[in-house]
Amino acid sequence: MKRARRLLIVDDDPSVREWLSIFSERLGYDVEVVESGEEALEAFRRRRPDLVTLDLILPGMDGLETLKALKGVNGHVPVIMLSGHGQTRVIVEALRHGAADFLRKPFEPEELKLSFEKVLEKTQLEQEIALLRAQAPRRPPEEQPGLILYGDNPKMRAIEDVIDHVADTDVTILIRGESGTGKELVARTLFERSERAGKPFVKVNCAALPSELLESELFGYEKGAFTGAQRRKLGRFEVANGGTIFLDEISEMKPGLQAKLLQVLQDGQFSRLGGEGDVQVEVRIIAASNCNLEVAVRDGSFREDLFYRLNVVTIHIPPLRERVDEVRPLTEHFVRKYARTYSKECPTISEDLMRAFQGYGWPGNVRELENLVKRLVVLGSEQPLLQELAARKVQVRPQQKEPTSSRELDRCLSGELSQISLKRIGREAAQIAEKRLIERVLSRTRWNRKEAAGILQISYKALLYKMKDAGLADSTR
Repeated sequence: MKRARRLLIVDDDPSVREWLSIFSERLGYDVEVVESGEEALEAFRRRRPDLVTLDLILPGMDGLETLKALKGVNGHVPVIMLSGHGQTRVIVEALRHGAADFLRKPFEPEELKLSFEKVLEKTQLEQEIALLRAQAPRRPPEEQPGLILYGDNPKMRAIEDVIDHVADTDVTILIRGESGTGKELVARTLFERSERAGKPFVKVNCAALPSELLESELFGYEKGAFTGAQRRKLGRFEVANGGTIFLDEISEMKPGLQAKLLQVLQDGQFSRLGGEGDVQVEVRIIAASNCNLEVAVRDGSFREDLFYRLNVVTIHIPPLRERVDEVRPLTEHFVRKYARTYSKECPTISEDLMRAFQGYGWPGNVRELENLVKRLVVLGSEQPLLQELAARKVQVRPQQKEPTSSRELDRCLSGELSQISLKRIGREAAQIAEKRLIERVLSRTRWNRKEAAGILQISYKALLYKMKDAGLADSTR
């Protein structure tokens, strides 16, 4: 059973103490009363309360001195000052020394009740923020994303240069690349190298939640905003205030929610669900997507104005198949990492396995490589991996035979043939070029035919027809 909240009442007037005690007990508080600052300090140390009401005028230590002393013991317990003297100077002084609220005597019972609820709710929200920030994963030094490079690939060197130039700015960053290429690692590297490194880093996967839940997760809600909203909840933007928020899979956000995100980018303001006023935040936004956002803008699923707001600086991460030179150093890095994690000996990678790794297309990119190496370290044997790669029929694509029209052209030019159909050869050459282009675009989009059609600037139906005509089967089936 949930314990009653403990309330410490500090007042030298017996009638006020009695009234406050009876009123608070009726509200469900576990009450302790004292009549001086010295007694308050002793009771506070002995049995830390959840809330304190403190009279300003006390014998011995006055209210302000007692407030300072209580805050010196524990600054997180809210203290409500009560006084018949409401001079502005005294109120300002009390608030400056940490008072959560200041009520003038006499006050209405409802006024005191609302003050209790307000300061306790604020304290609870502050504790939640502290907990959420403490729960944010902090990598050990050897795993912190200082350098994202594991080789000397020029494309990754270029990304490193961009990170160095923009990390200490507040400019919005859009990270693009296939799933598993390391978009979150780049985002964390940007954060770790920025002046916000000591502040919160909050990640939100926009594809993991339905739109309604994503809105409350990002922006929070007020008590009574919907059925089940029994108290105010802070959103991730408020938790990230002063730090960085990483919005992964931004393309999955619905247009209505995109408009609210646009307001945050423009003004640093938003409203909670069910809220009437705006909340001000100061947050750096890093977004990521594995989709073609230009196509999403054209088909109306992604707002054009939001795209241009996000696309201030873009970092394109190449897939692992375009940086095969990094497979060996990445493999060695993951072997060391998981040998340390699982307290295993570092296995030696044979040349057979390394050749298999380097000849593989890595559709899951670095994440897929990491998972395979993790399995290698845990199992302590290469054989299951070699068998799995073989089962996937991983092989070098056979070299395509030279087209008949091309051989026929060579024979004509050498004088072996007296005539040749220029129209037929031109038609066949165009078909070959078209097939190769479609195949390359489909591969780039991981066989997302809708996205490929947008890049090729043809209709979806036309692409399906051309794929069938060129004999291109969908590799995802």
